[in-house]
Amino acid sequence: MLMTLFWYNQHMDYLAKAATLSHQDVADILEKKDQFAVQLQALQSQLDWFKQQIFGQKSERHIENNPTQLSLLGPKVSSPPEQETEEITYKRRKGPKNHDDSVNDKGLRFDETVPVKEIRMAAPELQGEDKEHYVVIDEKITCRLAQRPASYVVLKYIQPVVKSKVTQHINTHSAPTGLFDKSMADVSFIAGMLLDKFLYHQPLYRQHQKLKLNGITLARSTLTNLTHRSIDLLEPIFDAQWDSCLQSKVLAMDETPVKAGPNKNKKGKMKQAYYWPVLGDQDEICFAFAPSRGKTVVQELLEGFNGTLLTDGYGVYERYAVQEEIEHAQCWVHGRRYFVKAEAYEPAASDGLDIIGKLYDIEKQIKEQALNGNEKLTYRQTHSVEVVDEFFDWCKAQCQREDLLPKEKMTQALNYMLNRQASLRVFLTNPGVAMDTNALERGLRVIPMGKKNWMFCWTEVGAKYVGIIQSLLVTCKMHGINPYVYLVDVLQRVATHPAKQVHELTPRLWKEKFAGNPLTSDLDG
Repeated sequence: MLMTLFWYNQHMDYLAKAATLSHQDVADILEKKDQFAVQLQALQSQLDWFKQQIFGQKSERHIENNPTQLSLLGPKVSSPPEQETEEITYKRRKGPKNHDDSVNDKGLRFDETVPVKEIRMAAPELQGEDKEHYVVIDEKITCRLAQRPASYVVLKYIQPVVKSKVTQHINTHSAPTGLFDKSMADVSFIAGMLLDKFLYHQPLYRQHQKLKLNGITLARSTLTNLTHRSIDLLEPIFDAQWDSCLQSKVLAMDETPVKAGPNKNKKGKMKQAYYWPVLGDQDEICFAFAPSRGKTVVQELLEGFNGTLLTDGYGVYERYAVQEEIEHAQCWVHGRRYFVKAEAYEPAASDGLDIIGKLYDIEKQIKEQALNGNEKLTYRQTHSVEVVDEFFDWCKAQCQREDLLPKEKMTQALNYMLNRQASLRVFLTNPGVAMDTNALERGLRVIPMGKKNWMFCWTEVGAKYVGIIQSLLVTCKMHGINPYVYLVDVLQRVATHPAKQVHELTPRLWKEKFAGNPLTSDLDG
């Protein structure tokens, strides 16, 4: 009874206060309600992001919910009803079964470059007094993959000192010239050190520890000096590859942060800087280093470029394209990610993702049919134009909804795409333009992967060297070149190669001209 009376008094007080509210008070309350709703969505988005990083998949594919798939991000779904079963019979070829519990040559594949050590097993029957009663009728081969802790070799050059019996003149046959004067490192070691650091992301101090564990004493500063001097030799090749990228008809560009150089304003902190990777239309990538993210950097880096620039939605690129009067295309994937984020709060976002998925299905068909040039353009005009029109009509219709607040994620996604409609349509009229910058993003992964190991660049010069070597290594990967073979050859060749023809040493042209007969180390001779 007392609780009922208490509730009645509270309820009447609330009604009395509500009766005295003005229209402005009600409007303020509704405005605050909308603000709280946006804040709640932002906090929920942060929570979902953390859960996604811990439990979720990193793929950006739009996969429909599988009712049989359990999820760590949501409640357990009920099992689907049983379906009718049918009996299916088929025939398959009967083959011999392997009853051994070891890896055999069917499960382990290797080419002729892999060294093989043969170990012949002794048969006890052939060792005893009755060995004449046995004969070997076949051999069974089992292969296992083995590994040595490390493989360092010291090349010991024995140089004969010859004396003439007639003139008494003494002549010493010197060892072959090394990569650097008076250096104790062979080109094979330098190439391996560069690959360990920049391809396999092993910092020099870890390589120094590995050397020590294998009985080799070497100053860590020696490794640093060898790294800088060898990359310095490669800088002209990087410059030639950069010029080749700027001659592209379609150039993709992006930026990724890096800590480089001490921050003078904050003791113990590193300065924020950026790599600006560019991808040319001949599968060549270059990482330029710059201390800022401003428009002046883009102007300086792209001086002389006259083609179509493909980027994400960063405003600097659009302002640069307008100023230089060049065609600017933008990436669909960056816009698509806004709808992925909004999908958890707005079911209608799935409709937008489905329409974008149709465009990628068309691009998949173009790739499968190996269409290029006018054929590719005609196919897009026939199939993709109507899908793009459908998508932007859908975006405009969604913007008319009264229940969408200006700061909601769905609204941000719609505005992002509509504000960039002209740039997103460029791929429909230019067959050389891709729908996204995914190829460039795959190439620049080496930078964030490396930062997990070397964390930062101690100097800006060091950051520049990282960009040079990664440009060549990633381009080697794009063209299917063994980076070790490439570095061993180019490091020896670049000092004597004509400066006017340095472009021949870029990975793309090197593959055509020198890959058939590359220079090798004395270790491989």
